[in-house]
Formats: sequence, C-alpha cells, structure tokens
Amino acid sequence: MCASGQPITLLLFCLFGSATSSPVSMHTSAPPLLSQISPPSPTTLASPLSPSLSTPPPISNSGETTEKVQCPLSMTPSTLVVRFGDPVTANCSISRTDFFGLGWEVKLGAPTLSMDLFVVWSVDRMTEWNEKPMCYALSEQGGQCHINLPLTVYKPPDNVSISFVNHPGPMMEGHQYTLQCTVQDVAPVENLIVTFYRGQTALGQLQSNNTEKEPVTEIFSLNITPSKEDDGVQYWCEAKLELGPAGIKHPPMVRSEKLTATVLISPQLVCPTKLRVREGESLSCEVRGNPPPLVTWFRDGQVVALPTNLRRKDAGKYTVSAKGLFGQNNFTVEVEVLAGSGTTISCNTHFLLAGLLIQMINSL
Repeated sequence: MCASGQPITLLLFCLFGSATSSPVSMHTSAPPLLSQISPPSPTTLASPLSPSLSTPPPISNSGETTEKVQCPLSMTPSTLVVRFGDPVTANCSISRTDFFGLGWEVKLGAPTLSMDLFVVWSVDRMTEWNEKPMCYALSEQGGQCHINLPLTVYKPPDNVSISFVNHPGPMMEGHQYTLQCTVQDVAPVENLIVTFYRGQTALGQLQSNNTEKEPVTEIFSLNITPSKEDDGVQYWCEAKLELGPAGIKHPPMVRSEKLTATVLISPQLVCPTKLRVREGESLSCEVRGNPPPLVTWFRDGQVVALPTNLRRKDAGKYTVSAKGLFGQNNFTVEVEVLAGSGTTISCNTHFLLAGLLIQMINSL
C-alpha cells in the first residue's frame, strides 16, 4: 500500500505495481463483419412414420381407435350388394381437412393411401366371399378413425328340387309324410327363404340359420298329412334370396319341378244311407276310392244288379260291399220308392195326352 504524501513518481509506481498484481481486462472485441457470419446448421427433425399403403394404422382389440377422434368419414353407397364375379365400386370421403390420409383395408384391389378428401375402391370382378371393406383416415393430431362398408356377395342356387323323404310311391290318407326341398350351391344361405306350395297355396316358409358366406347346399323339410282331397295335387318349392333394401329390385328366385301326389283312399260311400226314389227312376249310389274299389250290391243276402226302373217292390235295404287295396268295407243303404212322376209315370202321362188329342180331332 502506498502512503499519502509520497512523490508523484512513487505514486505512479505503486499504481503500476497494483495493476500488474491483479490484472483486469478492459478489452472488448469488435463486432464481426456481416461477411464473416456463417448461417446456422439446420436442425435434423425426426421423420413421421409412414403408414402402410394397403393397411391402416393399428386399432385396439375392442375395435375402437387408439385415440378418440371424431370420425367424419362417409361411404357411397352406404351398403353394397354384388353378385359373385361382378364389378364393384365404392367411394370413401371425408368432410374435414385436419386428416392427412385416406385408405382402404380390403383383400382385393386395395388402393394406395390418398392425400385427397376421397379415395375410391374399385374391383373388376368380385371373387372374394368374405370381403369386409373398411375405410380409414389419419388425423394430424395423431388419432385415427374408420368406418366399415356392409358388403353382401351372393350367388343364386344352381338347382332346386323337391321330393318325399324315404317314400317314392303313393301315400295313404291320414298318414304323415315329409316333403324335402334341396337347394344346391347358394350364397349366402342365411339370406335364403324357401316356400313350400300345394298347388298355388303356400304351406309354409323356412329359413336357414347357417352363417356360411360361401356357396353351400341346404335341405329344408316340411311335414304334411294328406287327405283324399290331396290326390292329384301338385307340390313344389321356391327358393328366394332376400338381400334387403340395398339388394337388386327382383331378388334371385329358383323354383323346383312340380311333384304330383297320389293318395291311396279307402272305399267311401258317396250317397246318403237313406234314399228316397220315385217310381220309374234309377237307383244310383257311387262308391269311390283310390284305386277304384270292386263294388257288389246285395239284397237279402243275394247279389243283385241295381234296378234302372224302380217299382214299389224294389224298396228295402241293400248292402254295398266295396273291396279295395286296404280291405273290404260294407255299407247299408235303405231305399224308399215313392209314387210319383218317375219314368213310368211320365210315359203314362204322354199316352193320356195323346188320347185326348185324338178325341179332339175326331170331334171336329
């Protein structure tokens, strides 16, 4: 430390010595020239992952997207029905611009990821039975959404036939039989409705619970109990694919051939058991059956022929014996002969009129 009152030279020496023992830099760099400024090297950013061009980003097992995003997607058409082998086209569009990519997840003809507001899926020939088209969109916020296109691929049946189960011959009235309608190679069978008919009368409709999408052959059965009125009627069945409101205007429909039924009928009496007949008339009483029975008339135990010109003496009880395929049936018919204008009475009346006419002519 320098004391006060020292000569000036000594003061300067002290100041110099103090400066060298504790140097303080007072130097400031001059600003560089503009030509000497180098541009900063660009910062390298991580590239976003590019989604697959044919498959959407992963979706949770529950079917929900991994991030909740309002999904503004729409389909045209909203439902699609196409025959196997025919072309198919559908458009998926989006109503917002904060989604940067649209795509289809399909097995056939998957289009590339689109940056437009729509993407079209088009196939020249639909050859996939289990196609489940899905359109998806990627959000700029990292979320995603998708919608499914309900698609039905159908094929009309190759053939429809009808038959009786284990019974190729005639049926017996009052017995139960099973009609069987076989539909060959149809898809989807769960959309098939089979109707059984007796003539033009529908007997019932059946539908399969088989969910197979590919063509299958399905058999439908219906029980019937024929009566004598069913002899000679025709049974048939009709197979129709009901494809819903989005289906074609006239649903595919295939009919079977017609099966004519033969019903064996036991002999039956077709006239009342009490007959009132006028004199001169004929006795008529029919016995029916299938096959036609052998009919024999008896009176007092004797075989008789039916009288064609009844008289009072023909009144009484008759026995009708009808022998058919199912055995023999006997019927009793009571005949009452009334006096009146039968054939004989009519002839007598004609003779009386002729006599009166002759008398009138002679009197002239």
